[in-house]
Amino acid sequence: MTTFKYKAVRARQAPDHDVFCFAAHPHDVLKFAEIERVGRDEAGALKGFQRHQVASHIKEIRDYMGREDALLPNAVIVAFIGGVKLRELGDGLVEVTVHADTEKPGFVVDGQQRLSALAGLQKPGFQVFVSALVCKDYNELRQQFVLINNTRPLPKTLIYELLPEVEGLPERFTNRKFSARVVDRLNYLRGGAFYREIRQHTNPTGVLSDAAMQRLVMNSAAQGAIREFIRFDDYEDRSVQLLNEFFEAVRAVFGTEWVGMSPRTSRIRHGAGLVALGFVMEHLYSNFGATTKQEFEPGLRLLRDNGHTAWTSGQWRLSDDDVRPWNGIQNTPTDIDLLSNHLVRCLKRELRRVRRAA
Repeated sequence: MTTFKYKAVRARQAPDHDVFCFAAHPHDVLKFAEIERVGRDEAGALKGFQRHQVASHIKEIRDYMGREDALLPNAVIVAFIGGVKLRELGDGLVEVTVHADTEKPGFVVDGQQRLSALAGLQKPGFQVFVSALVCKDYNELRQQFVLINNTRPLPKTLIYELLPEVEGLPERFTNRKFSARVVDRLNYLRGGAFYREIRQHTNPTGVLSDAAMQRLVMNSAAQGAIREFIRFDDYEDRSVQLLNEFFEAVRAVFGTEWVGMSPRTSRIRHGAGLVALGFVMEHLYSNFGATTKQEFEPGLRLLRDNGHTAWTSGQWRLSDDDVRPWNGIQNTPTDIDLLSNHLVRCLKRELRRVRRAA
């Protein structure tokens, strides 16, 4: 018989349920608790409840947990259906005895990705907290799974706003962290093009999408002007200055289509419009060395004066077969690509016309 014993703290909650917490090695948890993935049997009946593994998420956790300073304060939640006994020790403490014979008596309700990641690591002295409850049957176990996992996630705006202040994050946060810091600085640059206009968790009255602005920055950092700035010690300052100068030019050229407008009333303030304009900025920077408001304005005027934009009225002539009303552009990858290509293509055509005329 395989038996595990732990000293645990019991919490007084629902009178008919035992809820307690103890520390255990991840490998031992997997010996007495099953990760039962959702699926269907041959008759089509639903079985299990856990989502399938997310390999990238597990790798990310494993990379972090491989560090000597890794911490995992959030507990794994395990529900037992039998196979566990509690012995009162006094002062809120109990001795937990888990019997894992032919079947595992526990089921992982929350934390399966963490356990899967830790299962592939050799950390003999590392323990995780286990928050456990005892259910009377499998139906109640599923009920607890739904209730526990139906919590509201943190708002993306809050996560993005916190990123610039957090160190030691997984690699996938690196680009987002830089872009979030640049956007944060633009939003609080007094007298700047975006001063307090970008919607953040601490600035809910802003109307511009922080996610769209971050996408614009990440695009430039991947293959545009900001990528070239990386070689300079003050690359972040240069990035903020370039974006502010370009959108100062946007505000000056498009005037009433920008000032005081919202994404619903002007597509220039819409997520698709913001990201698409980023490609216009890149073209003017890479081909003409534009970095200031005065240098960006002539190219933007060519788009405005020759009827290539329809930010608040009229139609977008994206191609011979694709003509849409001004508000027919949506914040989808396809529409963003179409609008970006349209603006850059029209800009190139107008610039060639100007050169021929000269």
